Amino acid sequence: MRFTLLFFLLPVLGYSQENKVDDWFFSAKGKSGFLAAHHGTMGHLAKDRLFAGEFSFGKRVRSKNWSQEYRNPYIGGTLYGSNLGNRKILGYGFGAYGFIEFPWSRSEKHVFTCKLGAGAGIITKVYDPEKNPKDVAMSTYLNAIICLGIQGRWYIKPEHALIYSLDLTHFSNGASKVPNLGVNMPFIGLGYAYTFKKEEHTNIIPETFERVPFFKSWNASLVGIISDKENFPTGGKRYPVIALSAMLHKQFKPKVGMEVALDIISKQSIMGYRDYIPKTQWSILQIGGFLGYNIPLDKFRFVIGMGAYIKDRYNPDDLFYHRVGMRYQFQNGLLLNLVLKSHWAKADYIEYGVGYTFNYKSRYHAK
Repeated sequence: MRFTLLFFLLPVLGYSQENKVDDWFFSAKGKSGFLAAHHGTMGHLAKDRLFAGEFSFGKRVRSKNWSQEYRNPYIGGTLYGSNLGNRKILGYGFGAYGFIEFPWSRSEKHVFTCKLGAGAGIITKVYDPEKNPKDVAMSTYLNAIICLGIQGRWYIKPEHALIYSLDLTHFSNGASKVPNLGVNMPFIGLGYAYTFKKEEHTNIIPETFERVPFFKSWNASLVGIISDKENFPTGGKRYPVIALSAMLHKQFKPKVGMEVALDIISKQSIMGYRDYIPKTQWSILQIGGFLGYNIPLDKFRFVIGMGAYIKDRYNPDDLFYHRVGMRYQFQNGLLLNLVLKSHWAKADYIEYGVGYTFNYKSRYHAK
């Protein structure tokens, strides 16, 4: 989790050079909501009304060739703080996350967006078998924080805007330690945004995206992955995860990409699954095939998709697995990976990865 915020802020840092046509802004927002008891064992936790505060800084990207394809999205970082629905058992949550907002409208007076955010957070109270046994949601102080929602900006003047939102904020450790039901908090929010300098915008001439036949110009990558996870019961042993992903990926259009991968996974926690059965390192090895959809933003891309195990002798979870996360491709071929692997709604582990893309070439070419 400690790398989550830095990874998500890579596009923010990469695009932070000064440019006259980008609109920098600061915003402050208050939110109110409730703790969603998404599991039957969490019914006792939802006691307090939720109140949260957010402070954000970022810009609306207009200077990039890809930005017009996404109607000039907002990117930035947010500081977050709130109670978690039960001050006695869950305490408070604080965090910071990077975000991107994709506008659904082109109006400059009112902009309606879809928001995606991820980062790192701290929880003040966690599960303890003696001191806090009723906390079935959180077991680690350091967690990932995710924010998904919709947000509107109504510009009263070019520099001043009222903002309103409906979102879901989530804290979880990605199954690195149990219990890990996580907390899901639906919010409604109201706030204010100030744009430091809003100028008349010139039209950016977009670069030409070269389209090639389906079977040509795929990029090949090899990604090494490490992680860890803990099995039930609570307080048990934590096991390492080592994996290798051989991947082919291609960008078909400015907003459409695809990847296929062969995954080789050594998940040591399988050794503790039905421990009365003798196992070897070869027998616990999992091999799977994965198909994913990519949303590319220059060198940064989101990935979501599903895979199926080709070899999974003990079947500790399910035939199918899922991925949602992000990758960042450097021009020199280096690839960074941060993805949540799950089996449907059950988190498996977080994939921290570093890889290399062979003969990497950008799919954008100047006119």
